Amino acid sequence: MPELPEVEVTRRTIAARLHGARVTSVRCGKPLRWPLGCAPAGLVGSRLGEVIRHGKYLWLPLRRDAAQPPAGVDGGLLMHLGMSGSLAFHDTASEPGPHAHFDLGTDRGLLRLTDPRRFGAVLWSPSLEEAPAAPLLARLGAEPFDPALTPQALHAACRRRKVAIKTLLLGGQVVVGAGNIYACEALFRAGIDPRTRCDRLSLPRCTRLLAALRETLGRALELGGSTLRDFSDAHGVAGEFQAEAGVYGREGQPCPRCGTAVRRIVQAQRSTFFCPVCQRRA
Repeated sequence: MPELPEVEVTRRTIAARLHGARVTSVRCGKPLRWPLGCAPAGLVGSRLGEVIRHGKYLWLPLRRDAAQPPAGVDGGLLMHLGMSGSLAFHDTASEPGPHAHFDLGTDRGLLRLTDPRRFGAVLWSPSLEEAPAAPLLARLGAEPFDPALTPQALHAACRRRKVAIKTLLLGGQVVVGAGNIYACEALFRAGIDPRTRCDRLSLPRCTRLLAALRETLGRALELGGSTLRDFSDAHGVAGEFQAEAGVYGREGQPCPRCGTAVRRIVQAQRSTFFCPVCQRRA
């Protein structure tokens, strides 16, 4: 699943091309998680503003093009890549493949969403403060790099929950974007057993975890995210973070710190990798 680093890498690779571009066509393929929510033709003639990210959602603002009234609509498109989606930018239009389910044609090129499992979404919303965007974004926790997310805030949130810390990180209600690979790696860097109950974490351990999470996600951004199956940015470049993973996907291999075999367990229906020696339970 594309996580925060992959979505941010995607945003960075499409933002400059789309900012100020005029929508010339819209094509919807097979249904995605939710319907578009407006007539595709109504988007034609709008101009795109600055692409921004909220958690793992991308917001593509649209404004009415005053030069061509009454074409276009005000509002925007909220996009989610789901489990297997990816966005690619093409200089010229091409025949869509079997998994290409949404095309946004512009006067600068074609933005195409490809999603084999169709868990992704493209939703029109009048604004981020109104439905359907607002209820979806309201469920998101704090951004990992948000200054308001302090060790004290993380510790307070953990104290109110009795689930395993790995489950909390995956849930997204406290911290958004710490997907499976990055949660495993951050917990390894922080020396915390993924099975540790949240309410048993001390403030010093929460401080280490938040620092490790920011370090892990920052490094992933530098390396273009992770490509475990078929992720690439909007220009087709694969991520490289997985090559630096300390525990993720390394079951049975030696821990890079102590040499103990890395273990794999299942939490919240996801594989968790950790070192039973370096990562202590509270």
